[in-house]
Parts: sequence; C-alpha cells; structure tokens
Amino acid sequence: GIVGVLGYGGGIVGRYCDQQAKFPNIAHFHTIRVNQPSAKFYTTDWLRGFCDIAEYRGSGMTNLHGSTGDLVILGSTSEQLEPIFFDLTHDLGVDIGGSGGNLRTPADCIGKARCEFACYDTMDMCYEMTMHYQDELHRPAFPYKFKFKFDGCPNGCVASIARSDMSYIGTWKDDIRINADAVKAYAAGEIPADGGGFAGRDWGKFDTQKEIIELCPTQCM
Repeated sequence: GIVGVLGYGGGIVGRYCDQQAKFPNIAHFHTIRVNQPSAKFYTTDWLRGFCDIAEYRGSGMTNLHGSTGDLVILGSTSEQLEPIFFDLTHDLGVDIGGSGGNLRTPADCIGKARCEFACYDTMDMCYEMTMHYQDELHRPAFPYKFKFKFDGCPNGCVASIARSDMSYIGTWKDDIRINADAVKAYAAGEIPADGGGFAGRDWGKFDTQKEIIELCPTQCM
C-alpha cells in the first residue's frame, strides 16, 4: 500500500532504503510483479522487450519465475512505476500481477500444449480464472495472500499443493486404456522410440518391463 499504479492496489511491492542519503542509488527499489502468460510461453522478441523495460526504467535485474511463480522486475523508483505499467500494457500486452493481501498471479503447468499426461486444459483454466478474478487480483481485500495453481496431472509440475491455497490437479477418471496394436508396433520397432529421441545408435532390443511397466507413475501396470 506504500506505492502502486492508479486504480490498482496490488502488483507493486514497495521497498525503500532506510539510509537514502548514504545509498542514493537505491533510495527506492520497488519490485514490479508481472502477470506471466499461461504455461510461461514467451517469444524471444517479447523477452527482449521486457528486459529493455527493466534496464531502461529499473535496475536491469529480473526474476523469471522463482518459488512464487511470478515474473518480476527487481528494483525501480516511484516515478517510473506508471511508465513501466504503460510500457507493459501497451507495448508488451501484459498486465501486472498480484502482491500483498490479495489473489496472487495464478500459475499453471504446460498442460496439453506439450505434455502427454495432462488430464485437462490447464492453460485455458488458468486464463479463465485470471480473467474472472481481476478485482481480487488487483485490489487487495484479504488479510493474507491467496494463490491458485493448476497441475494437469498428479506429477505436480507447478507444485500446486505446496505452493498454493487452492490446488487444482487433473486426474484420470476412467479405466486404464491400452492400444494393444500400437504397443506391439512400438515393441517391434515400427514406431520410433521416444519420438525418435533414441535414434543415432543401437539401443538394443525393446524392453517392455523397463521402458513401460517400470515407468508407470502410479505403478498400476
């Protein structure tokens, strides 16, 4: 509540040095939390733009997804907060995230975009919940922080149980399904193992026990 941007109560973590005369370069060192895209997909152009903003209007230091999951600009001054907010929203098309006693920036695993284990669309659900709870995200109304995190399966790649207050975990709700014909073709070498990842040398005969049974995450096979 010390500093922020107009209309928002969260997203900026106010930090001041208590010896400003002795260390004038860090008299202000505010942290700006940025709402990352679902599953943290970026283009190199976007990341370059983000780093340019951090360097031009702040200390140049960033934190890409630490234990809290946020994308962060570490260190800036009070007079730069509104320009940073303008640059993020108008040039990069991204909002600031949550801080303080409010809903923190929701986060999700990579989901069905690249993972064969995802049991639901984590990216879509994370985006939907982020859009729905904008007021709780930007205007603190709670006595403490509150976090959503979305795991597509029990592997828990965003550690939703350990790192959130409301954990969403995808689970399979039907019998285990096995395509016997595909398994036979895979074992016979008709389908490239690991999507072609084992090409380039002779890895030996396919081992059903080692490469399928022992890799079952629930040990149900």
